[in-house]
Amino acid sequence: MGVVLTALILLFVVALTGVLVSYVKVLPVPIVQIAVGAALAFPGAGLHIDLDPEIFFLLFIPPLLFADGWRMPKREFWHLRVPIVAMALGLVIFTVLGVGYFIHWMIPSIPLAVAFALGGVLSPTDAVAVSAITARLQMPTRLMHVLEGEAMMNDASGLVAFKFAIVAATTGLFSIGNATFSFFVIALGGLLAGWAVTWLFTQFHRRVMAASAEEPATVVLLLLLMPFAAYLLAEHFGFSGILAAVAAGMTVSSTDLLNTRTATRILGNGVWSMLEFVFNGAVFVLLGLQLPDIVRAALRPGEPHWGTLLNLGELMAYVGAISAVLIVLRFCWVWVAWRVMYFLGMRRGEITMKPGMRFTGVTALSGVRGAVTLAGALSVPLALPGGAPFPGRDLLIFLAAGVILLSLVGGSLGLPFLLRGVRWPVEDPRNREMGEARLAASEAAIRTVESLQKVIAKSGDELDTAVCAEAAARVMGRYRRTLNASNATDDEMRVRAVREVEVERRLRAAALQAERGELSRLRLAHRINDETLRELISEIDFAELALGPVDPATGKRYKRNKQ
Repeated sequence: MGVVLTALILLFVVALTGVLVSYVKVLPVPIVQIAVGAALAFPGAGLHIDLDPEIFFLLFIPPLLFADGWRMPKREFWHLRVPIVAMALGLVIFTVLGVGYFIHWMIPSIPLAVAFALGGVLSPTDAVAVSAITARLQMPTRLMHVLEGEAMMNDASGLVAFKFAIVAATTGLFSIGNATFSFFVIALGGLLAGWAVTWLFTQFHRRVMAASAEEPATVVLLLLLMPFAAYLLAEHFGFSGILAAVAAGMTVSSTDLLNTRTATRILGNGVWSMLEFVFNGAVFVLLGLQLPDIVRAALRPGEPHWGTLLNLGELMAYVGAISAVLIVLRFCWVWVAWRVMYFLGMRRGEITMKPGMRFTGVTALSGVRGAVTLAGALSVPLALPGGAPFPGRDLLIFLAAGVILLSLVGGSLGLPFLLRGVRWPVEDPRNREMGEARLAASEAAIRTVESLQKVIAKSGDELDTAVCAEAAARVMGRYRRTLNASNATDDEMRVRAVREVEVERRLRAAALQAERGELSRLRLAHRINDETLRELISEIDFAELALGPVDPATGKRYKRNKQ
């Protein structure tokens, strides 16, 4: 009963923070959620959760990374594979070495292997936190794709480095050759495990489910199980479960598993959006719940390795120094690596953007740490094989948690400042592609309607011909207005065509809203039952989905924040 009650409280807190953020718009969602979690865990509030790293990794990490891989544009990921790999692999190694030596120099009581372990858990970034911070800012699309791809891939490389550092700290044995070979085996095995799970689910869907009436809830449930299956399969054979979840998410969109009924796609998108909101919120609330215990453990006297570090201000100075070194290392890596890629691209005749100081600074501050860092730090063993306490464990966890908080605060304050007044390219390639695709779809629809109209006219009588002509004109009217709005050469004609489309969209949105209101009135008057209401409302929802998110007062589409 206690576990169920705690889970319900956690869900309520996540929903409550979503409401609070709408009022406190200055702070990003993760900081609010961490603050609420810390307040609930404060002595007297009574809410305490012991975070098991293995359960945390299994429950939260696979679905979140699966969703990130699912939504990551595959074309952009392939085009940006060089900077993504440079950030996800090269920067991780650079960070582990640089931060490890710095921590050992700054705090000699922490052994070098343990310092490298801390560098391993501090190297992964959190794309969820970056998206939450930059939701109200204008980030270049290409940079966001690099940051998202980096965050998906560097979790595995950082945790593998952390694993080998822990082995070196507990056994005193380390081989660079064995570590390199093991890393590639673990990474490749994880990717293959994720692909295998997607293939198995796809074959099951094709051969079993497609043979009968497809139930949307069943397909969505299979999708929900995929990241967990990929993670468990990879971990069972000693591979990277994180990369397996990412690979499953990236390959599922390349199969026909999602080419199903419209109801299935709508249900799947809704369920995944809700789960992402809940899981993301729960991760940061849980992080806040751990903070009081982490601080108390780090300040506890009597430990041989950090007995003199009793002052919280001194501990926070360590956190600030490590955070600054992380930003400097990331800045240096981006400054050098992106310029090398720029000059190589120029030699190949590719037109690329030369990174400036502000671009490099934005990229450096975007390296926000999150859930994987804390879970990795909490997974440090309590004792060495001989029974002695693990050196500096509580201090390591405190430093990791402090860096997470400081990176969130630094990103929240620094990114808006750096992005203020920046002039990015006027035309977003994504908007251009959407416009071209909309025009091509409209032209194809008109051609199909015209061909079908001729077929019906030949096979029917005069009444069918007249009815078909009127119906075809109504169907093609909407597509012709879209083409006219895009192809108009004269400014006045273009404004008129665009305005016509907006007015039509406004009228259609108002009509759909009126339909909902009338159906609700009929239900209250007991003239229709709940089943009839649900079916008719579902039809209106589909029509509104095709219309898009529209403001009935202006006829324009709502602006969506980047996620």
